[in-house]
Amino acid sequence: MDFIDLNSQYNRIKTAVDERIQKVLDNSAYIMGKEVYELEAKLAEYVGREYCLSCSNGTDAMVIPLMALDVKEKDAFYVSSFTFFASAEVVELVGGTPVFIDSDETYNLDPAHLELMINKTIQEGELTPRGIIAVDIFGLVADYEAIEKIAQKYDLFLLSDAAQSFGGSRYGKKSCSFGDVATTSFFPAKPLGCYGDGGAIFTDDEELYKVMESIRVHGQGETKYDNVRIGINGRLDTIQAAVLLEKMNILDAERETKLNIAKIYTERLKENYCVPTFPENCESALAQYTILTKNAEHREKVIAYMESKNIPIMTYYRYPMHMQKAFAYLNYKDSDLPVAEDYSKRAISIPIHAYLTEQDINLICQELNKIAE
Repeated sequence: MDFIDLNSQYNRIKTAVDERIQKVLDNSAYIMGKEVYELEAKLAEYVGREYCLSCSNGTDAMVIPLMALDVKEKDAFYVSSFTFFASAEVVELVGGTPVFIDSDETYNLDPAHLELMINKTIQEGELTPRGIIAVDIFGLVADYEAIEKIAQKYDLFLLSDAAQSFGGSRYGKKSCSFGDVATTSFFPAKPLGCYGDGGAIFTDDEELYKVMESIRVHGQGETKYDNVRIGINGRLDTIQAAVLLEKMNILDAERETKLNIAKIYTERLKENYCVPTFPENCESALAQYTILTKNAEHREKVIAYMESKNIPIMTYYRYPMHMQKAFAYLNYKDSDLPVAEDYSKRAISIPIHAYLTEQDINLICQELNKIAE
């Protein structure tokens, strides 16, 4: 059993993907070929934004808009703590300072704690509030109704890190349609993944889009050798764009299948585990289906037992970011963000993909309940 079955997915679209790749090989346009621009147009239309800029990976997708902001050392960016390292790493890379925010009951950034920490920053006076990086954890779009109001109230730049939620939606609005800028990742295990690294940036701001477009290719101006600002080498390979164009054709169908599996998991596991909270009118992309065990010791027993049955289990974010060694200089301590710390000790993710069989689903539920009981 695979945690994510990319091989079955490839076999589903093998002929179309192979044909797309062969066309790139035949044309030899490996960098910024026509497929890249075709993909950007299709992505922008799918999420409902004016502009899409593809790029080399999900981390660069966040670096590029932050570089466009001319971030200063004392600029504070408020970031989820219970998430992947890159979401705060990018703040450091552009010279800013991350301020970590606790989680709510959906694993996402807690708007109430966000506003509390913004006011704390203002009162202390050492940092200048500059932006928010809200991450859509495990595929569920964050509470942007609340987060956008806070961003507007304090005049903060809002970046929606939708690396895990592409294809999902909240009250009819697609993931990547929120914030001043939204970004996503096409890492192979993501809801929309390529066969290497890739990412994309979305915005409705034409001026910002043009600056980011320049930054993507070494800060270029009118020509390749006219460099008007410092940038990066952040282009998406044409072959990856070709793969993504075909994968987009099955994205919604795969998500529907995963949502049906999630309903089964929730019904069968809710007596023995804390199952995910899915707010009404919100459709998760289900990058992962994550449950909470009783405590840290119980989690290790569950993992060991499931591995003995050859059922793959993943544990994400064993160390919330405010407790990572790289951010020790910020002087966070145990219990500063209690919800994120609790999730880091209890959360496990179980297989969720469109190619699980009924037998697989039954086995997973059966064994999880057996070890819990």
